[in-house]
Amino acid sequence: MYKLIKNEENARRGEFQTVHGTVQTPAFMNVATCGAIKGAVSSYDLKDIGCQVQLCNTYHLHVRPGDELIKQLGGLHKFTGWDGPILTDSGGFQVFSLATLRKIKEEGVSFNSHVDGRHIFMGPEESMRIQSNLGSTVAMAFDECVENPCEYSYAKEAAERTVRWLKRCKAEMDKLNSKPDTVNKNQLLFGINQGCTYEDLRIENMKQIAELDLDGYAIGGLAVGEPKEVMYRVITAVEPFMPKDKIRYLMGVGTPGNIIEAVSRGVDLFDCVMPSRNARHGHLFTHGGIINLGNEKYKDDLLPIEEGCNCPTCQKFSRAYIRHLFKAKEMLAMRLCVMHNLYFYNNLMKEIRDALDNGCFAQYKEKYVDLLDTRI
Repeated sequence: MYKLIKNEENARRGEFQTVHGTVQTPAFMNVATCGAIKGAVSSYDLKDIGCQVQLCNTYHLHVRPGDELIKQLGGLHKFTGWDGPILTDSGGFQVFSLATLRKIKEEGVSFNSHVDGRHIFMGPEESMRIQSNLGSTVAMAFDECVENPCEYSYAKEAAERTVRWLKRCKAEMDKLNSKPDTVNKNQLLFGINQGCTYEDLRIENMKQIAELDLDGYAIGGLAVGEPKEVMYRVITAVEPFMPKDKIRYLMGVGTPGNIIEAVSRGVDLFDCVMPSRNARHGHLFTHGGIINLGNEKYKDDLLPIEEGCNCPTCQKFSRAYIRHLFKAKEMLAMRLCVMHNLYFYNNLMKEIRDALDNGCFAQYKEKYVDLLDTRI
């Protein structure tokens, strides 16, 4: 259940109550694709970096180790050791981005595994069954992701199919949640808004899925190469048609500046692999901008990544040492940097929440929206 605490213009401060705990929003979900953050960060580490929600990948866990095995072992919470909320995506994005050969029909999508080439069929019912086996807190509906840019006619066709698939997801989840052996009988369902960058398709799609009275609503199919101004325009167009009393999730976004802009447009929830991916290459977020530890100037720099940062990395290690670890190809370099970047993101969300609580989000946005995305 989502509880709106206060607004500052369109920006929302709220709480999202689930069977696995309450999430203070706006919030960032840390992406543990296969049940762990890439860069040797475990679910237990997430407590140390202020994480509220772990996001795991339905498709990858279905392929390996298998969702039925995870169910047999007690579900994702027991399997990974994370006791807070877990959101699983539907597998739709991976089907459309990883599968080189795929066939889309009304029933679902046929494709080959990117791991071993075996044939897989996934539709709304299959996606819901996999996510039910995983026992996540929130399951995402199975949708059709289209390439961007996309012809209007196909974007319209895909958006309409996404609505039909969503209805099937809802019916299947109701059935699964009533079964005696279901891992999480309180699993929630989020619908996904599609329609590429066409505002009329987005609005019509949002109106249709809002009628289904789901637990939350996501905007999908953005941050896939379009200019950020286009993304902001789409969010602004869709937001008035999103239910005010339900949580809103912008999928796969993004930079700190993207998040601040989206919060100002009424979004509550975010995820992105970018902070951990960048960290594994020594690109690190600070309140003064983005630094690159590969630069020569850091070779004898005994300062932490960011002075005043309370993350486990900055409390103990210097820029010079971490730079040395990268040069020596030590895995510890990636771990320390991922811990810092994810702490930065979770702390960014706390700062946003504090600014909303204190009625000064506009000033926070003005100060940081461009600065945090600037490369030093």
